[in-house]
Amino acid sequence: MRKELYFGFSIMAAIVIGTLTYMPSFSDMTNGHLGLLMLSLVVVAIMMGFPTAFTLMGMGMIFAFFAYQSQGEGSAQAIQRTLDLMVQRTFAVMTNDVLISIPLFVFMGYLVERANLIEKLFKSLHLSLARVPAALAVATLVTCAIFATATGIVGAVVTLMGLLALPSMLKAGYNVKLAAGAITAGGCLGILIPPSVMLIVYGATAGVSVVKLYAGAFFPGIMLAGLYVAYVIIVGKLKPEMAPPLSAEDRKVELAPATKKLSEYGQSALPALLKALKGRRATNMTMGELFKQFMVIIGPLIFFAIIMTLIHRVATAPIEQVATGFASDGGMISLEAAEESNAPQADSIALPPGAEEDAKEKPVAAAPAEAAPLADAEPAERQPTPTWYWILLGIGLAIGAVFYYALSMVRLEVFKMLLGSFFPLAALILAVLGTIVFGLATPTEAAAVGSMGGFLLAWAYKQLNMTVIRESVYLTAKTSAMVCWLFVGSSIFSAAFA
Repeated sequence: MRKELYFGFSIMAAIVIGTLTYMPSFSDMTNGHLGLLMLSLVVVAIMMGFPTAFTLMGMGMIFAFFAYQSQGEGSAQAIQRTLDLMVQRTFAVMTNDVLISIPLFVFMGYLVERANLIEKLFKSLHLSLARVPAALAVATLVTCAIFATATGIVGAVVTLMGLLALPSMLKAGYNVKLAAGAITAGGCLGILIPPSVMLIVYGATAGVSVVKLYAGAFFPGIMLAGLYVAYVIIVGKLKPEMAPPLSAEDRKVELAPATKKLSEYGQSALPALLKALKGRRATNMTMGELFKQFMVIIGPLIFFAIIMTLIHRVATAPIEQVATGFASDGGMISLEAAEESNAPQADSIALPPGAEEDAKEKPVAAAPAEAAPLADAEPAERQPTPTWYWILLGIGLAIGAVFYYALSMVRLEVFKMLLGSFFPLAALILAVLGTIVFGLATPTEAAAVGSMGGFLLAWAYKQLNMTVIRESVYLTAKTSAMVCWLFVGSSIFSAAFA
């Protein structure tokens, strides 16, 4: 018998023996003893391989029946109340609107998986990180974090990265423990990084806002992924035999035909592009190829200019003056003076009958010109540009200068691979999480946007066909049914345990 079986059976035996040791006789059992026995049997049944959802459901119903019967009710009444509890909890799960987002997020994940984006992302990342220690393991963790953010499914991430990254790492001579640990640790980030399906289930179970859970879990998930990456880099630096560097053959990048033509003008991308544009009649590149290369190379600069322009408009926006309804003391009577005028005075002379009503009907004198509506005022001037904006602009320009100085033809080809794999996923992630975090959409609406985005990505990469749609729908129904039955089982179990 294998050691794993000995270990599992020993744990189950320890749980059962420890529970039976502290159990009184059956006649002296209280609801607290039943709860302890209930937890112990659930752990043992799950370790024996029974499905978790039906184990929770079955244990909940059995011990709910024992709990009702221990209160002096008859067997028929206890069975009726147990069945009522099961139906009520199941119906409560069926009417929970938050759970509608689960199949939509799962469907988005399976469409992204079948668009072959992850394979391209992994290849481009391990080529761009080739000089980093343990480059393949780092690329695996980053790919897992991005894929988990785009899907929220743990099983899909672990399965796909196990098929994609594990053979590459073993072929490169990586330690089996390090390779398997990087895949499993990175795949499990899908539990924490939004849009996590488990966070949706937890929010629906605990009655907590899913939006707040997403906002609270995003940065800890990114921080945990960063710690994983830092650990792998340290291990690769201190123990290079566990994560050998990539060979020159593995780091070789084949240039596309258009890039090869552009490389005739030099190995630095930006000067070569300027030379090609200057001598366009003598080059063998068409205008369409030159325009594509121009947009790829100048694209980061255009994106940086747009972002800095938006930041400048927000930073220098004029402060809006809000009308409070109060004017200066010259035109209005203060509140204290009004209270004093309404208070009875002993030395005052009583008004004749009818004079008090006439005084109330007289309109109050209009406020002076200084209390005129603020709408007639001149528009407020924009604020001066803050110092931090110039510092941010200088840092961005310095990074851009280093980027274009180091942008060779090989790096340009790797950058193109990142543009075709990383940035579409980043746009999908921002579209889904941004609408949730900023309150523009509920999780269900954002999941619908994500599903549409998955359709568009699969169509853009020419992977959208009936076979892909059929497989995605089937796996979505299978995964969603598993998650929802698990939620039903946990709901029944928690209701019986309470």
